Amino acid sequence: MATEKAKIEVYWGSGSPFAWRALLALELKKLSYESRLLEFSKGDVKTPEYLALNPRGKVPTLRHGDVAVRESLAILAYLERAFPQPAIFGETPAETGRIWQTIAEFTSYLGGPLDRVVRPLVFGKVAEKADDIREAAKAAHEEFAVLDRTLAGSRWLAGARISAADIAVYPFLKLLLRVAARDEAKPLDLGFLPFEARYPKLAGWMKGVETIPGYARTYPPHWK
Repeated sequence: MATEKAKIEVYWGSGSPFAWRALLALELKKLSYESRLLEFSKGDVKTPEYLALNPRGKVPTLRHGDVAVRESLAILAYLERAFPQPAIFGETPAETGRIWQTIAEFTSYLGGPLDRVVRPLVFGKVAEKADDIREAAKAAHEEFAVLDRTLAGSRWLAGARISAADIAVYPFLKLLLRVAARDEAKPLDLGFLPFEARYPKLAGWMKGVETIPGYARTYPPHWK
């Protein structure tokens, strides 16, 4: 069983929003960790050594002593139990409920549409997926409006303090805005940019996440 003093290693890939969640959680909790950056193009996630840690060949994976945890939300939950302070899943039952509610709503209602927009733009499938991208963008706009209204009365998505909800959602919005700025996205007229003009509260919230000490260490290297 791992102890608090055991070494923490995080295996991640540049640009993976799931891996970004884990990195942000580590920084938010002010934990020391060893970064294991894997390169997808070199097949690093398919080596026998990595598959022994994560048989699915995905990122992220957290190794804490002799404990290995995969799946980003599971990693956040593990870190909260292993290192309770500062808390990222709330201090009260009500706070914990709001945080998980926000994460669940993102997963159920926004994660899918964002994926339907992002994947074709990343993998060169715009021509054949154009209609579906536009439909997915409409669904994303509906959820962005909900989030923007939520942030009208709160600095953070699930309460007065930054939490797992914020770091679970942020990487996916940042990825969307990056791909929405590509030349191949412009003819689709998806309406995401300029983001600050359409969703000022949501844009301000993103800037708040970017003030996390150590944020620069989590930023995808190939985006710089």
